[in-house]
Amino acid sequence: MGWFLNAVLVLVMGLLLVVKGSMIQLNGNGYDGVVIAINPSVLEDEKLIQKTKEMVTEASTVLFHATNKRAYFRNVSILIPMTWTSKPKYLIPKLESYEQADVIIADPYLKYGNDPYTLQYGQCGEKGRYIHFTPNFLLGDNLNIYGSRGGMICSRNIAGVNRVLKCSNKSCAIKMCKTNRKTGLYEAKCQFIPEKSQSANASIMFMQSLDSVVEFCTEKTHNPEAPNLQNKMCNQRSIWEVIMDSDDFRNLSSVMREDSPPPPTFSLLKTQERIICLVLDKSGSMRLGSPIVRMTRMIETAKVYLIQIVEKGSWVGMVTFDNVAEIQNNLTQIIHENATQEIIRNLPKNAAGGTSICGGLKAGFQVITQSNRSTFGSEIVLLTDGEDYDISTCFNEVKESGAVIHTVALGPDAAQELEQLSIMTGGYRVTPTANMNDFIDAFSRIKSRSGNLFQQAIQLESKGLSLKPKEWMNGTVIVDSTVGNDTFFVITWTHNIPKICLQDPKGKEYHNADFSTDKDNSKAARLQIPDPAETGNWIYKLRNENGSPENVTLTVTTRAKSPVVLPVIATVHVNQSTGHFPSPMTIYAQVSQGFLPVLGVDVMAIIETESGLQETLELWDNGAGADTIKNDGIYSRYFTSYHENGRYSLKVRVQARNKTARLSMRSQQSRAMYVPGYVEDGKIKLNPPRPGVKNNEMEANLEDFNRITTGDSFIMSGVPSEPIPDKFPPGKITDLEAKFQANHILLSWTATGNDLDKGKADHYKIRMSQNSTILRNSFDKATPVDTSGLKPKEANSKETFKFKPENLKIENGTKVYIAIQAVDDANLISEVSNIAQAVKFIPPPVPSTEAPCPNNNGTGYNINLATIILAVVGTVATINIF
Repeated sequence: MGWFLNAVLVLVMGLLLVVKGSMIQLNGNGYDGVVIAINPSVLEDEKLIQKTKEMVTEASTVLFHATNKRAYFRNVSILIPMTWTSKPKYLIPKLESYEQADVIIADPYLKYGNDPYTLQYGQCGEKGRYIHFTPNFLLGDNLNIYGSRGGMICSRNIAGVNRVLKCSNKSCAIKMCKTNRKTGLYEAKCQFIPEKSQSANASIMFMQSLDSVVEFCTEKTHNPEAPNLQNKMCNQRSIWEVIMDSDDFRNLSSVMREDSPPPPTFSLLKTQERIICLVLDKSGSMRLGSPIVRMTRMIETAKVYLIQIVEKGSWVGMVTFDNVAEIQNNLTQIIHENATQEIIRNLPKNAAGGTSICGGLKAGFQVITQSNRSTFGSEIVLLTDGEDYDISTCFNEVKESGAVIHTVALGPDAAQELEQLSIMTGGYRVTPTANMNDFIDAFSRIKSRSGNLFQQAIQLESKGLSLKPKEWMNGTVIVDSTVGNDTFFVITWTHNIPKICLQDPKGKEYHNADFSTDKDNSKAARLQIPDPAETGNWIYKLRNENGSPENVTLTVTTRAKSPVVLPVIATVHVNQSTGHFPSPMTIYAQVSQGFLPVLGVDVMAIIETESGLQETLELWDNGAGADTIKNDGIYSRYFTSYHENGRYSLKVRVQARNKTARLSMRSQQSRAMYVPGYVEDGKIKLNPPRPGVKNNEMEANLEDFNRITTGDSFIMSGVPSEPIPDKFPPGKITDLEAKFQANHILLSWTATGNDLDKGKADHYKIRMSQNSTILRNSFDKATPVDTSGLKPKEANSKETFKFKPENLKIENGTKVYIAIQAVDDANLISEVSNIAQAVKFIPPPVPSTEAPCPNNNGTGYNINLATIILAVVGTVATINIF
């Protein structure tokens, strides 16, 4: 898909906040705050900037007309990597960053893959994550293959022919498509080749390359029976209906102006060196906590952050505050250990006084400005446990500073407005609990947002136990081959240091004497492994040598071994920062290497309240329930186990064991539709064949690994007192499939739960009709199916059910639509599932060997696209447009 498809997916469909905090706003009819970021690994090329400008300018005009003069792009920022040469025209970014950009320009991870695509986590109408273009796509000549870069998205009326293309490196042989005699479907290799000249003007979301296609499908032109992801996820609604139901367009009127919008205004911003100021609370309440006071945990965590997490070359300062703020360190560049130790020496030792958060923030800004640096794009790491009713008094100053505020909220008394500082500036917000490793996990999230994965710290392990006297905590940490630089093992305790036994993959042992401890009554020991750490299993054994129970934790961090081989990373987030009962939270964890999804791993989310109540939730990549697409490396689940109001922390453990992990090299689901060629003047004219991945290269085995990653905390309100009532119905079934077996219909789907995707439903309601509209609009009026013998299984199980349609004459071509609802034990009912279609097909007699008659133009039979879409499941390229 060209620029327009992607832009529409992300910018048109209600995108005020992208998943990770986009700054896009629709003011009047113009979109402001669009950020396009170039990856640091992309070689410097001024043409890339110019091509990007041309693409956005063209897209703005196409968007304007496709939305009936409702919207266009007004202000766009292009973020230049720090690795490029500085120029006077490059400005300093404010809140813009690579990690939170709406569009990224980066090389594909492998030699294949210049197709643009949109990374989409959520359900129909929800916001996307980012659009990915490659430099080759922007700089190359792809107009015939993808169509105009500015006009890249299914209509009933697009005409063309069906053919099989067998291509070598230099040429392609064109053959007629064969039909499977048992199913009536075309063979899997069959491709649709459109007529170059069309009368259809919709839909941009499907056939973006045709000049006549300039509109979205509406309710009148949309094909609700097409077996694509749009119909499956959006209840057969057209893209225009989805767009007009979004927050942006619901009340947006057309602009009464000339035929074209004003051209976009572009700002060129260049990423700067990372500037961080720690703003740490040392008020009296920091003496609270058990068995270790908050002050001690803060000190130990700050050491880990400065030594192991902050990227080399960053500039770091520090402020402490109670009633008043005090500058402890001006900006110091972290290059050598001496610079780090200089800041560590000034960490606060005592806690007393009140809490002035605004005072701490203002002093943090001062640290930056008095070093002749701009607060634009700088970062403040604010840690506090105090209630401060005056935070809102400095909101305007925070906004004007252009600084990003990361907030670390400790305990239930931390100011409720604290997270608003992070939300308004695009910062992280974390809520560590009383455990020492939770503190380290929280600070490990606050990494550089430049997109340079080689610099970022990666957490391999985080484990803590309360050990009885002489009890051991044993385990294995895998250092995979993509990591191993700057590797640290950190052990903490509450009273006395445990006995430490650590063995590397070659058998070398490390003991207490090999670990370093600070002299200031520190409760932590640290071992730095020489670069690179040995690849393989590191076995640890820690024993409580104290006569009483001891809380012992182990944390392991590392960095990528090579800037060329990217490490596997995991990122996690929730669909909203605040929720009100009974609104569920959706938890997403993306596991990837480069831009390729990692499959077949165990992903566990750990959600914890401020009072320490913990819920462990397995996330699934099964294409059902909260998970949109199966096997895309995005593991998802609904969270409904609310215990109390307040903050909930979130982290995810990813484990690849027993050689089950796989790297998928399949094309992205929401990608551009590659056009193999066109029928023009009665002849098929082919485009150059697109390089592809061979079937035996679709997936590659990965070595075992483990990752720990922390997500933003979220706040819940309106949670009733125990017992909490059942307000969650079973989740919507989204993968219902149907097919005829003789005169029976066989159904299959993924079981939903009692509460969305948790537990198991009480029973199912299945209805059928020969009119899909009845199922979609009046489910209860459709013909019921006897399900008395169908007992729901546990959520995520595979369900099958066979029945014989009653009072229905079944003959060749009989078409039946089926949908399903799940009902729980409180009689709460799920949404109607996707509508499945079963067609009775009786194979015709074996055809003669005579060739089919060509039509008048010599290209074979003309065939309407609607026929192809209805007949060919899985062979027509479809675009994820929700």
